[in-house]
Formats: sequence, C-alpha cells, structure tokens
Amino acid sequence: MRLAARLLRNLSRPFSTTTIMHQLTPASLNPAVLNVEYAVRGELAIKAEDYRNKLKEEDHGLPFDRIISSNIGNPQQKGLDQPPITFVRQIAALMEYPALSTLAPSAFPPDVLARASELQHEIGSIGAYSHSQGVPFIRQNVAKFIAERDGFTQANPNKSYTDFSDPNAIFLTAGASSGVSLLLSMLIASQNDGILIPIPQYPLYTATIAQFQGKPIPYYLSSSTQAGWSTSVKDVREALQKAKDEGINPKALVVINPGNPTGSVLDRATMEDLVRVCEEHSLVLLADEVYQDNLHLRVKDPSVSFTSFKKVLHDLSSPASLISFHSTSKGVLGECGRRGGYFECTNISPEVLALIYKMVSVGLCPPLQGQIAVDTLVRPPQKGEESYSLWKEETDTIHKALAERTGVMSERLNKLEGVTCYPSPGALYLFPEITLSDKAVQTAKTKGKAPDAMYALELLDETGICVVPGSGFGQKQGVWHYRLTCLCPGVEEYVGKLEKFHKGWVERYGV
Repeated sequence: MRLAARLLRNLSRPFSTTTIMHQLTPASLNPAVLNVEYAVRGELAIKAEDYRNKLKEEDHGLPFDRIISSNIGNPQQKGLDQPPITFVRQIAALMEYPALSTLAPSAFPPDVLARASELQHEIGSIGAYSHSQGVPFIRQNVAKFIAERDGFTQANPNKSYTDFSDPNAIFLTAGASSGVSLLLSMLIASQNDGILIPIPQYPLYTATIAQFQGKPIPYYLSSSTQAGWSTSVKDVREALQKAKDEGINPKALVVINPGNPTGSVLDRATMEDLVRVCEEHSLVLLADEVYQDNLHLRVKDPSVSFTSFKKVLHDLSSPASLISFHSTSKGVLGECGRRGGYFECTNISPEVLALIYKMVSVGLCPPLQGQIAVDTLVRPPQKGEESYSLWKEETDTIHKALAERTGVMSERLNKLEGVTCYPSPGALYLFPEITLSDKAVQTAKTKGKAPDAMYALELLDETGICVVPGSGFGQKQGVWHYRLTCLCPGVEEYVGKLEKFHKGWVERYGV
C-alpha cells in the first residue's frame, strides 16, 4: 500500500521536458574575480606542486630529486625548515593545553609559565571568540611596542604610551593580508577610485584592487647597481597627475618598506616627502611594514635601521591619515600559518574607526593563536629573563643566515652574463634583472608566455627551483626580472644550480 501511494504521488507531480540544469560556470560569477591574479601562488607554484607529487614515484624521470620552493617568503615550510623560535612555541603550547604547566612544569622556564598564566587570565580558553578587534590586553602590548620602537617612551618618560599609540586604534588581524584587503575594500567606493602602488609590487595589491574593481595607479621604482632600488617622489607625483588626467580619483598611496620584492629600505627624506604628497592630495598612506625586522645589512653595519611612517608623521606633526601593517609571518618568527598580524590607524576619525570595527565584526574575531603570536612578537624575552639567552641565540642565528645567503647569492648572480642583482638590504628576497635576447622574447611569444615567465618555467623544469617571474610583480616595459627568496639552505648547491641553468639558457637563446 505504501509503495502504491508513493507511485501515485510521483505520477501526480507536474512533469516537464523543458527544464534544463545549468551548472555553475566562470561566466556566471562576479566578473571581478576573473581579473584577479596572484603570481606568487600561480602557474609556477602549481607546476612545482605537480612535480613534487611526481617525485614520490619510484621512476619519476625528472632531472632533479627535490623541489626548492624559492617563490614565497614561507620560512618554516618543508624543505626550508627554518626552526621556530622556542619561546613562541612554548607560549603557544601552554595556551593550547594549559594543563601542561602542571603536567610538565620542568619543560618550561619560569618566565614562560608566568607569561602564559598572564595571557590565560586575560583571554581564557583560546577556543572561544575574542573581542572582534582583538584581545584588549594584546592590543595594549602592541601599542606599547610601537611607542618604544619609535622612541616615544624614552623621549617622554612622563607621558603614557597611549599618548603616542592608542590601543583602540589597533586592530589585530589574520595576518597583514586580511587587514590590507579589508582597508582596500572600504577605500574603493567606485570603479573610478584608484590606489597608488609601487612597481614592482607585492601581487596582493593588484589582486585585491582588481577584486574590488578599483584602478591601480602604478609608480615605478628606480634601480641602480650602487644604490639598489629607490622610490622617486617625482615619479609618484607624475603618476598622480596622470591618473587625475584620466579621470581616476586617487584614494591611497601604498608604500612597502622594507620593499617586497626589491628589499629596499626607504631613507628618512623620501619618507617625509611621501607624507607631504599624502597631505597635499588627501591620500591615505598605507604603510606595509611587515619586513621591519628583516634588515640584512644590520649584521655587518649596526647603523642600518628601520624608521616607521608612524614616527615620521609624529615628528612632522602631520595630519595625514596613516594605516600601518605588521605581521608575525616575517621577521625571524616566520609563523606564516598562525595568521597573526595587526594594523594601526593614525589620524583616522572616530566615525571611520567605528565603521572599520563594524566590518571586522563580520568576521567575528582574528584567530586566537595568531593573536598570541602577535603578543610574542611585540613582547619578546628581555635581558635578565630565563628565556632571553636562547631567544637571542636563535634570532641572531636566523639573521646571520639570511645575511650570509643574501650576500653569497647576489655576488654570484652578479657574475653571470646578462644578470644584474641589485643590493637588497631588507626583506627576504632578491630581485635580479635578466637580459633576455630577441630570440628568447620571440620564443616566449610563440608559447603565449611572458619572457621571464618562460625563463622561470624552464628553470623549474631543469632544476626543481621555483621562483616568481618579475612580470607577476610588474616591471618597466622591456625589462625582465625574477624574485627568489634567501631562505633556502645549502646556498652553494642552490646557487650552483641557478648558475648552471643560466649558462645553459644563454647557450640556447643568447643574450
């Protein structure tokens, strides 16, 4: 009876022979998505992963035995294996499983136990949501860090750190990238709104601007074999005027300092001039300062230093609006996967801060382990504390390794025919310029590839080294580059493979 009733119900339903199921296609998506490109994890990275899987086969037939991922600043990735900082991981372990403090107290120094207890008191379980802006206690510590970093507390012992950096104007984020994306989404109000970006630039900016249908306004960085890469304020002004002549409304100026991919470090005079440009044109200054602790030359020359735009604004008493970004992914922490970061707002009205808060609330809160990593970033062990000597040894070792690798790589690459590797005092990368012959350019054209992308693809095919072509970052017409990290161990073998490949390339295509 039940079966019969079911059949009768089915027969009584309307039957149509015209209904056709249409599957989701790219054409049915937001067209802005189709314009987003992100070279760092693009074609080269995908092909490298395919090769990595093929290497697991017993008879893989590849001319190399491992993939060297030199395409991304990811220090702790498998194959690079930069060790995590012990202090960071000990705090993380105790926050993840507080019972360890009683189950294995001897495994942790007293200062680590005290720090974890303090954080547990402020946060509670990291399995719970925090304040949408980030744990207030950690934001206070970030504000203190900024005031001390920029010399405010030392110069003004009778003032509070909050006179320089307001914890309520600090937003903890899931890495600096999420903060950049949020701010660009809020700044781009129409398709005529433009964002000034350095070329070459980190592809996050062009990708995010495309996602929100804004206009990138490129200003080109200059390069020389002696000075390395530098920012020309004249070129910034010319880019601004050109954009306005084309009907674009400039909203913000992006500055990456130290630079990515160039590794350049801005001088104070240039920073002051850029602030004045922002004042004159009512631009928001977006200061990407995630590499502020990556200064290779400091190992040999302690006078090399980083100056924040926050300090420059303060010293100039500037009314310019500034949003500055920092991250736990870079520096010597290299905790990319924890997704910890923050941005600080300076000269931003309470009304706009309220709107930023509303938008971050949509995402509920940044990851708690990322927030805790931020706390260790801004509050490392101090002299006299039990963890200090190990922390100092570990961080000094990483700085020294990065400096040595950068020096060896740039020296050797500069000796290759048709290669110029400019000085890179900061960040984690080198961005050598490569001269490509007409034959190479035409061959790339027939393959539908940018010439430096073809160079990078053949490098991967022959050596297993994955780099990012300069065309993924932007570059001047007819000039070609590639970006590679200075994170790879075994630098002699690594550079040896680069040299052998390039010499073979020159034999095939000339220079």
